Amino acid sequence: MTGEMQQIVLASRPEAAPVAENFRLEKVALPEPGEGEVLVKLHYMSLDPYMRGRMDDAKSYAAPVPIGGRMEAGAVGEVIASNSPHFQIGDFAFGMFGWASHGCLPAKELRKIDPAQGPITAALGVLGMPGFTGWHGLSAYGRPQAGETLVVAAATGPVGSMVGQLAKQAGLRVVGIAGGADKCKLAVDTFGFDVCLDHRAYADARALRKDLKESCPNGIDIYFENVGGKVLEAVLPLMNPNGRIPICGMIAWYNAGGLGEGAKEAGLTGPNIWRNILVKFLSVNGFIISNHFDRYPEFLKEVAPMVAKGEIRFIEDVAEGLENAPAAFMAMLNGGNTGKQIVKLI
Repeated sequence: MTGEMQQIVLASRPEAAPVAENFRLEKVALPEPGEGEVLVKLHYMSLDPYMRGRMDDAKSYAAPVPIGGRMEAGAVGEVIASNSPHFQIGDFAFGMFGWASHGCLPAKELRKIDPAQGPITAALGVLGMPGFTGWHGLSAYGRPQAGETLVVAAATGPVGSMVGQLAKQAGLRVVGIAGGADKCKLAVDTFGFDVCLDHRAYADARALRKDLKESCPNGIDIYFENVGGKVLEAVLPLMNPNGRIPICGMIAWYNAGGLGEGAKEAGLTGPNIWRNILVKFLSVNGFIISNHFDRYPEFLKEVAPMVAKGEIRFIEDVAEGLENAPAAFMAMLNGGNTGKQIVKLI
C-alpha cells in the first residue's frame, strides 16, 4: 500500500514545561505490513501524563523517546491492511501506535475492539489503561473496607474518577481534590463523591490541610496518589495508622524533571516522609500498570458491565486533529482538560 501518513516526533527535550518547539509534525511514507502485522488507520489517540516522563532523558522504568522519535500513545482505529488471520480489513483495534494518523504493529501486540459494545474511545480511558490503573491500584494496594475514608486528587480524570466511583460503591467516604470549582461540582454531581476540594483555592498545603481535615473527620485511610505536590503535603499528616497509599503518578512534579525537585520546596524531605510512614505503619506501594496486564481480563469482566449499565460514569475531552495534540497535551499537564483527554484524528 502506497501513500503518506502524518506523525508527531520529539524535536527537542523540554527544560521544564513542554513548549510547542519540543514537537514536530512530519509526513512519512505509509508502512507496508510485514508477516503477522496489521496496518490501522487511527481514529482516536490517547494523551496521558506519563508521556511527559518519556520526553526526558532520565533513568526510569521505560526508555525515553529518542530525539526525532515518534511520541508514544495508545490509539484505536480501523484495520486497512492485514497479514494476520486474527484481524480482517474493517476490524477495529487498539495498540501503542503513537502520535500518528496510521500505525503498523504485529497482531500479537493489538487488542480487537467491538464497536457494538460501546464507543471505541472507551478503550483509551474508562476501559483502557487509565481505568485499569485506578481499578488495580485500589484493589491491590488500597484494599478498601466499608466505612473507611479515601482521598484522591485529579478526581475528575480517568484514573481518579474510577477510583472514587469504585470506592463509593464499596461503602467508603470519598473525598476528591480537583482543579477548579466546575471540576469539584462534577466530582460530586456526576461521579458521586461525598466532597471535593478545589486545590487552586488554597495558597499552600497548610490551608488545604485545614479544610481536608474537616472533610475527613475520621482521618484518611487510603490516599490514591496521582499528583504529589502540595496535595501530598496536605494529606500525609492526616493519614490514619495502617493507612495505604497506592502511587501511580506525581504530575505536579513532572515538569521539574525525573527527580521531582519540587518535593523539597513543598517540605517533603526524606526524614519527614519516612517518619510518617514509620510511626503510622503506612503501606506505600508504587506501581506501573504495564507490569500488571495479566489482571486486565479480570478488570474487563468486572468493570465493563458496570460501564454498560451506567454504574461507572466517564467523561471524554476531545481535541480535534493530530496537529493540535501538542497544545492539548500541554494544557492537560496544567489541568486544562475535563475527563479523559483524547485526540480525534479523522
